Amino acid sequence: MPENKVTILIVDDEPAIRRFLRNTLAVQDYRVVEADTAEKALWSARHEKPDMIVLDLGLPDRDGLELVRDWRTQSTIPIIVLSSRVDEKVKVAALDAGADDYMTKPFGVDELMARIRTAMRHRFTSQGTQPAFTTGDLEVDLVKRIVRVRGDDVKLSPKEYDILQHLVIHAGKVLTHSHLVREIWGHETAVDVQYLRVYIRQIRQKLERDPERPEYILTESGVGYRLQLHD
Repeated sequence: MPENKVTILIVDDEPAIRRFLRNTLAVQDYRVVEADTAEKALWSARHEKPDMIVLDLGLPDRDGLELVRDWRTQSTIPIIVLSSRVDEKVKVAALDAGADDYMTKPFGVDELMARIRTAMRHRFTSQGTQPAFTTGDLEVDLVKRIVRVRGDDVKLSPKEYDILQHLVIHAGKVLTHSHLVREIWGHETAVDVQYLRVYIRQIRQKLERDPERPEYILTESGVGYRLQLHD
């Protein structure tokens, strides 16, 4: 299985629910991060950089609807509300605030897994990117986080995958050093551009036939990097 697993942030103040979701998602090969308060959820979303959030609205320190609004002002990350509130007005409010989906407790595991997959697909198509990206001999499944080159699976570290994913989403466009550092490392502004160069070199070692003469990840001297599109 790929090492660069999809990360899901579970935000719920009920230990039993978190434990059940953690075990269920782990079996499906997801990486799970947990938070039982809004404060911890905000910290985890900022530092763990999850690919999706499963959120309960009834948190002890803040209403979950406020979190949805906050996240939606700065991110397109998929948010699935998983709540015991069955009132139709609450569901509408959550969806209007920016949640991608709403499920009520108790819930079926198969349905939750299907909705997670659907939300991930919608995330990429809304950005103008197909979930299954192919150019030349390079294939990237943005939903399952699987990378193949010349038909063989490629194992990338989580950070390597994040960089490649960002280049794929913006394939053909030049991304500056500062843009990539900001998007990949977030608020860690102390990260040096040399750090990014090290990761790019490692990715090239895994993807390119000749890393010294790359076909896919091209350097725009003094500016940044671009993922070259091939027929």
